[in-house]
Order: sequence, then C-alpha cells, then structure tokens
Amino acid sequence: MLSKFITCGANANYANFTNCLFSKFMEFVKFEKFALKKRCGCHSTYCTYCLPFILLLCCSLSVAAEPADIPGSAVLPNQSIFMLDAGYASVHDSYLTPITYDGIDLGLSIEATRWVNRYRWLWQLGVGAGYNYVENNAQNNELHKVMGDISFNMQHAWLGLIHPRLGFSAGPMTQLRAGIVYDAVNSNNPVTVRAHWNLGATGMAWFNPLLGRLPITLRYQLQLPVAGVFFAPEYDESYYEIYLGNHKNLAHLGWWGNRFDMTNYLGADLRLGKTVLRIGYRNRLEHWTVNNLHVHDVTHSIVLGISL
Repeated sequence: MLSKFITCGANANYANFTNCLFSKFMEFVKFEKFALKKRCGCHSTYCTYCLPFILLLCCSLSVAAEPADIPGSAVLPNQSIFMLDAGYASVHDSYLTPITYDGIDLGLSIEATRWVNRYRWLWQLGVGAGYNYVENNAQNNELHKVMGDISFNMQHAWLGLIHPRLGFSAGPMTQLRAGIVYDAVNSNNPVTVRAHWNLGATGMAWFNPLLGRLPITLRYQLQLPVAGVFFAPEYDESYYEIYLGNHKNLAHLGWWGNRFDMTNYLGADLRLGKTVLRIGYRNRLEHWTVNNLHVHDVTHSIVLGISL
C-alpha cells in the first residue's frame, strides 16, 4: 500500500498532490477497516499506519496555501530607500568644448519597490537628482552639470528556480531625464540643455543569504533604454537663435545607432530589524552623436542608503 502513496509524489502541483494523497488515504482506510473491529487505542493498525499520513495531509494542505501568502525566502522585500551617490564623473560635450572634463559626481535619489499579483510582478519607481563638478586637465576651467530623472518599470519575477533564496525579474521601463551643463568661461554658448525620454528594458537578480543571523540582500540591476526622443541643437547654433524661433531639427529619435544609455547597480542591503542599510556601486553611461555633436558622460559612484 505504501507504493500508492509514493506515486503521488511525482505530481509537482501542490493541489493535485493533495487530491491524490487524499484518495489514496481513503483507499487505505477501507483496506484497513477490519483493524478497527479488532484493535483499539493508538497501538492499532489504524493509528500506527494512518496517523503519519494524516499529519502529512495536513502539511500538504498548509504548503498548498503557502504561495499566496508566504512566497518564500527568494522574495525581494517591499521597501523605499533614500540613497546618496558619491564618486567620479567624466563629462564630454562638444557643444561647449572639445575637451573631456573630469571631477566628482554627487546624487540624491529615492527608490521604491512593491510587489503585485501575488509576487508574480513587481514595480519600481525611482526619482533622483545629480550634480557633476568637473575640470579640464589644466584646471583653469570647470563645467557644472545638474540633472534630474524619474523612471518607472514593471518586471515579471521568477522566484526560487535555481535556489530557494535566489530571484530574477525582467520587464519594460520608461525614463525621463533632463538638466543643464554650464560652462563658466564660455561667453558665447555657456549653457547646453540635456533632455530625453526613453523606453527600454530592465532586469534584476538578487540573492537573500544570512550573514550569521543577519539577513542581507545582494542585488544586481541593469537598466537599458532602447528607443526614445532627445533634444539636441544644431552644431554651433546658439540658444538665442532657438529663442528667436529657429526650432528646426531640435528633437531627434534616439536608438542604439545614435544614442546609448546604460545604468548598472550592484549592492547589498543589510536588514537590521525594520531598518535597511544599503551599500553599493552604480555606473552610468550616456553617449550620443547627432548634428556633428558628441556627448560622452560616465560616472562611477559609491551608493549609501537607508530605508524610509
């Protein structure tokens, strides 16, 4: 009779497994029914053989209900994190100068992550602002770059496919990013405007190990805009001309042939009770070429954050 119960284990679906187990259990009760007439107490054949299966059945029912409420240790927690970025910045904008400027990158941002549809989908909202102070090699001129951005994505998640504490997600994203770059020395065209809106894709991988008794989350995320619209003036066209009404060829369709953006994040979240401390690394690349103008910006920053 034990082989009948073993055959139920081949059924990977919890609901089907429970139904199979219950039917085999009823067959077993009928087979052993004569024992109830001859024995009593917990030493009977009924208690000796059936009690473990009753306990197993109860466990199966509880496990079957688990995915809706307790998805397991592979879940990325719902959270809102306030972050500070600090590191290195390289800015090249041929509208202002043919020289690449190097300096510091500073940024403030908030990231919110929430699960929907019973841990099948998650969405992320990010709002941030950044400042770059960069100088030329001779250190006789500097650029000031100020940017703000907002992004939103919706990702489908796969939890525990390889390891019970490992999760993956991927999905579409949209991003709006705008700001200015100011040249303190250039008197003719001292300012250039940066503005672009993109559609793209994003993906994450995370792992939730224990560091002693401290739960942590290790996470890598890639944001990759694919296509969108961005602003760029004509070569040597002043903003005063644009103000007077020359609006020709200012908006451009961006794709990987003329524009490429990429943001990488790698970090760890330390969960100290209800407080989350974050430490990580963020790399952002922005490159575009249009109207004989070239922009190539790179940042490498350390990220420190705390939950809100």
